[in-house]
Amino acid sequence: MGGAWERTRRITRAAFRPLRGRDLSLHAAAITFYGAIAVVPVALLAIWLTMLLAGAERVRRLSAYAVEALPDAIGAPRAAAALVEAGVGLTPWLALAALLPASLYGEGLRRAFVSVAAPRSDEHLIGWRGRLLLLPLLAPAPALVLAILLALPTTTGLVRRGGLAGALGVVLSFLAVFLVLTPVLLWVFRVVGPASPDWLSALAMGSFTAANLSGFLHGFVLFASFPLDLGIPFGGLNEVGAVVAILLWLYVFHVIVLAGYSATLALSTWRDHRQRREPAGAG
Repeated sequence: MGGAWERTRRITRAAFRPLRGRDLSLHAAAITFYGAIAVVPVALLAIWLTMLLAGAERVRRLSAYAVEALPDAIGAPRAAAALVEAGVGLTPWLALAALLPASLYGEGLRRAFVSVAAPRSDEHLIGWRGRLLLLPLLAPAPALVLAILLALPTTTGLVRRGGLAGALGVVLSFLAVFLVLTPVLLWVFRVVGPASPDWLSALAMGSFTAANLSGFLHGFVLFASFPLDLGIPFGGLNEVGAVVAILLWLYVFHVIVLAGYSATLALSTWRDHRQRREPAGAG
């Protein structure tokens, strides 16, 4: 038992070695700032592109399952319904205008990753590199969003039945989000980040991070169902409390992303050293 605990501690220390001496909270807060600006434009573009592929009525019909299943404690269904309707009704000019704030997310990720991977980097145009490298993710966005939407009728139907069926619905929903997030994080860790870890390391840690994020997302939905008065710390302004809760959620979300990227770098470095030692040992 002691040996297993020691190995766990050693692996954990190695995974977080790239973050040693870095202010993880500050970097996560920085990405959250960019993410708060980009989250709505990114969602609008993803919904709009999905609408072009599948049709407006199909997107409305499938997304209605999620809207109805969301808890109403902080007004999530109304916000989600408004977001879907705005995305479906987007015009090409509005979509083009949304590209600039949407790309800011790539800038935030790139800047934080550069600080983790190469704190003394003299890389130029960090922000624009991050923006341009994130944009290719818009290409598979319709397929990824459509995969989630197609799973919604089954998962929400099971959740509403409760009991074992409800538990199965949660598991299927978890798997759907996990499968969608895995290729996104693979691209983010391997391409958007400056260190370019090997693909196997990026896939391994990207999928592990995706599993954690999927569970965290479902946990936030559960939190939103609690009858909490989020406006109490803000003089009864419930809207302010809801916005702060979402920002805190985004912050923890990005702490997990940075931890996953750190572990990816550590695994890639270990694999690289191992591959270099093997030929020497063979000789």
